[in-house]
Amino acid sequence: MEFLFVILGIIVLLAFIIIGLYNRLVSLRQTCHQAWSDIEVQLKQRQDLVPQLVNTVKGYAAHEKTTFAEVVQARQAAVNAGSPGAQAAAEGMLSQALGKLFALAEAYPDLKANQNFLQLQDQLADVENKIAAARRFYNNSVQEYNTAREQFPAVLIAGPFGFTEREFFEAPEGRDVLQTPVEVQF
Repeated sequence: MEFLFVILGIIVLLAFIIIGLYNRLVSLRQTCHQAWSDIEVQLKQRQDLVPQLVNTVKGYAAHEKTTFAEVVQARQAAVNAGSPGAQAAAEGMLSQALGKLFALAEAYPDLKANQNFLQLQDQLADVENKIAAARRFYNNSVQEYNTAREQFPAVLIAGPFGFTEREFFEAPEGRDVLQTPVEVQF
């Protein structure tokens, strides 16, 4: 009879350990989801600024259709990207296209002095800073989650319960690219 109580105690202890590990992994996974949602909000704000920038620049440099088309295509790719890796690649392309758009503005002194353009430029710089902060929080959440799911004994329950590895949000050129806001000098 005593042996039965010992076995039952061990089973109950194992059940509590498994439940605790499972709940921790769920909590960390939810933190990753929330952090990714924060990034998506900031990326959406950035993407919403692009048409306004293009339209402002169009008024001064209507013959620069190639640059405008490149920016619009890069924005569309960023809007349609799904995974963090695809999103990072698309956002990198968008940053490059925006860099060309701002370089184009150098040739038009009236555009550089346009209040609407300057305001959009400031808004974009602010959004870039917010993206960098949200990206750092997301990548930290992913690192915590991935570490927790790979540690023993959580690794024993992570796979069977569907806790898959999360992807970091990195630029294809490297982590430093997205931490630095787009620099525009006039």
